[in-house]
Amino acid sequence: MKIARILAYRVELPLHETTYKWSGGKSVTVFDSTVVCVETDTGHRGWSEVCPLGPFYLPAYAEGVRAGLRELGPHLIGEDPRQLNRLNRRMDAALKGHPYVKTGIDIACWDLLGQFAGLPVCELLGGRYGDDFPLYRAISQETPDLMASRVAEYRAQGYRRFQLKVGGDPDVDIQRIRAVAAQLQSGDRLVADANTGWVQHEAVRLAHAVRDVDVYLEQPCLTYEECLAVRQQRTHPFILDENIDGLDVLLRALSDRAMDVVNLKISKLGGLTKIRQARDLCVSLGIAMTLEDSWGGDLATAAIAHLAHSTPPELLFSTTDFNSYVTVSTAEGAPQRQNGRMAASREPGLGVHPRMEILGNPVLEVK
Repeated sequence: MKIARILAYRVELPLHETTYKWSGGKSVTVFDSTVVCVETDTGHRGWSEVCPLGPFYLPAYAEGVRAGLRELGPHLIGEDPRQLNRLNRRMDAALKGHPYVKTGIDIACWDLLGQFAGLPVCELLGGRYGDDFPLYRAISQETPDLMASRVAEYRAQGYRRFQLKVGGDPDVDIQRIRAVAAQLQSGDRLVADANTGWVQHEAVRLAHAVRDVDVYLEQPCLTYEECLAVRQQRTHPFILDENIDGLDVLLRALSDRAMDVVNLKISKLGGLTKIRQARDLCVSLGIAMTLEDSWGGDLATAAIAHLAHSTPPELLFSTTDFNSYVTVSTAEGAPQRQNGRMAASREPGLGVHPRMEILGNPVLEVK
């Protein structure tokens, strides 16, 4: 089995709630997603999706996915998609950096490997734990009262884990945290995710102001050093996200005891092959994880589901169902939320079948 052709499709994913807002005044109304197809000389097709959270969140942007595939793709024609470690070394040699570009190829090849083996991807990633797993719901940055009102709405959908988007004016964020925390019930879990939005003194001050609130603090500042300084001064459970973009910084954070939970995003690390390495390291050392991606629809959600479902439940802090946030369905068979929980497909590979009438014509072909 050899890679014969690589295709890319551009899909717009509008949001049910119109706009998604987070720190620094950033917002998105329609996501620009790239669906990737890796086709083999045997006629098999593997599928994936890469959807950056705009060009101002991580070093990634939508058109960059497609430009990167145009550069990288010719180096992969003729490679065996089932030899994933070899394939990743080939990608790293052909294109330095740009892990989000490589993610589309890597996941599509995992889909192919699962089809070839007759097994769901989660079983190839380590085995399926349980029947399903819990989801979190992100609460877009709004006024404190409006954000608090969202909790009851999302709890009615089955969610018990809430990720509150803060990282704005610290005085308003204090009100946001307290207003949302007041709506929580026993068993609920609250994360205040600043997405790098505070400077160090603001983060320390805010943490002190909500010291009596049961809340996790996630990525308060831009740099690793600032986050570590906040972590060392406060006692809230601590999550790192944006800074953790490879095994080197993950190992440093584990050595520094810089976090209690780590947020690992598939496209930030370069695909399922590399995030599995990071995930398994955290499992070995007992560090809980949020496992997700920057954004996406049905195909990205399927990849997230297989990764989450193959992770020991006691170390799966949370994950998410991005396809429930958007109005467009790009694939049949994608996992769906049921009472705040989700399960990976039991079909071979990712278990999804793209809706070609939605994808339309490819915007890129490499052969």
